[in-house]
Amino acid sequence: MIVLAAFWFSILFFVIVLVWILVPAIYGLPPVPTKPERIQKALKLANLQPNETLYDLGAGDGRVLLIAARDFDAKAVGLEIGPIQCLLIWLRIIANGFRKQIRVRWGNFYKASLRDADVVFVYATSKEVMKLAPHLEEQMKKGARLVSISADFSKWEPSIVVEHDLIFIYEMPPIEGSVTTYMLKRKD
Repeated sequence: MIVLAAFWFSILFFVIVLVWILVPAIYGLPPVPTKPERIQKALKLANLQPNETLYDLGAGDGRVLLIAARDFDAKAVGLEIGPIQCLLIWLRIIANGFRKQIRVRWGNFYKASLRDADVVFVYATSKEVMKLAPHLEEQMKKGARLVSISADFSKWEPSIVVEHDLIFIYEMPPIEGSVTTYMLKRKD
């Protein structure tokens, strides 16, 4: 009986791990967490204010949401395609007492409404940000800020760049340009 229970537990554990990794990977991004210090720095650069609404596209384990709510007193919405990640985020929200301040949505962020976002946080590859750019341009309101970690939007000029940490901040609507045009302006 114990051997049978251990067998089924092993199967269940394997399925959970497989879903954890495969579902986000199918949509292009395996879960890779951002260091808390980098998140803090990025949200400070984006000037996230109390009661503003932050969206985290591909919320992973929910750390960006928790930092936004706890340290910036912001409302936070996580968009995540992985069902196991959504469950984990939901449990972390409850355990940390942020049920009224943080929401998590299970779904594809390429199709999500971002119209009420003051700040959007994305940690993606260059390929993914190119695919995401038209959606952000259409959905984000004027004056909203976009935080991109590791990948720049190649046709947009950022308002802030931190080269060492690969943090890019954009203001909507985006200015046509690139990191190069940003650097050339700062050089003068």
